Amino acid sequence: MKIVVIDSQGGGIGRQVVSSIKAEFPDQAVTAIGTNVQATSAMLKAGADQGATGENPVIVACRDADVIIGPIGIVIADSMIGEVSPAMALAVCQSRAKRILIPVNHCDNIVVGVSDLSIGRLIHEVVDRIRAMLTA
Repeated sequence: MKIVVIDSQGGGIGRQVVSSIKAEFPDQAVTAIGTNVQATSAMLKAGADQGATGENPVIVACRDADVIIGPIGIVIADSMIGEVSPAMALAVCQSRAKRILIPVNHCDNIVVGVSDLSIGRLIHEVVDRIRAMLTA
């Protein structure tokens, strides 16, 4: 399974996602795509197998991903303080991949009806979803 993790700003959520996936599934390849160098670097330090930065790597990685994971802002053009371009959001949305979106209420994007869980708990749920996909 090709897992792509996309993050922006400081890469904190992506770092935690990559670290948790690699701890639970060490042989599973994870590609980290940051909207900036700091985000990419954080995910690579967390154990991602490969990484790249910017709009074109998001577009290319989404073409053949099986799973795309990231904060919900990766599907909203101009979110994350403008780091997610319309082309990036479109690539994520049009991908054939399953999307596991982490519902964080940041940058004027509020997700109603979702429990206010800690990032750690949300990432635990990400790992549970990947486990279910791998065993299906």
